[in-house]
Amino acid sequence: MAGTALVDAGFLVALLSRRDGHHRWAAAQAARTPPPWSTCESALSEAFHLLGPRGLSAMTALLERQAVIPAFDLRANSSRVISLMRKYDDVPMSLADACLVRMTETFPDPVLLTTDRDFLTYRRHGRQVVPVLIAL
Repeated sequence: MAGTALVDAGFLVALLSRRDGHHRWAAAQAARTPPPWSTCESALSEAFHLLGPRGLSAMTALLERQAVIPAFDLRANSSRVISLMRKYDDVPMSLADACLVRMTETFPDPVLLTTDRDFLTYRRHGRQVVPVLIAL
């Protein structure tokens, strides 16, 4: 198992919304890869937005019990994040996706839990595949 589990908005939405098509997958991954999970504030913002008012209490509970930890400094990593977004402008790459790819470059032995197939296209450190557990 990887040393650092990272999560994106898609994973969080799938985990917290029983109506999501990937809910069972996300619940199984959460059991196999227990918290704490690291993420970036952009991914949290996306998850809050996608879940809407119904997901507010579940998302805040994850943050309060530190199951999900915002662990990214955009200010310190902005040039690399912007470079990634420019490289993948044809996808296009969101700010959250760029931050998460950058996180995989800086964390030891990372794995990203995601429902987003774009992470199969993205590369870290130039040519390395982003280590993901993905719902297909």
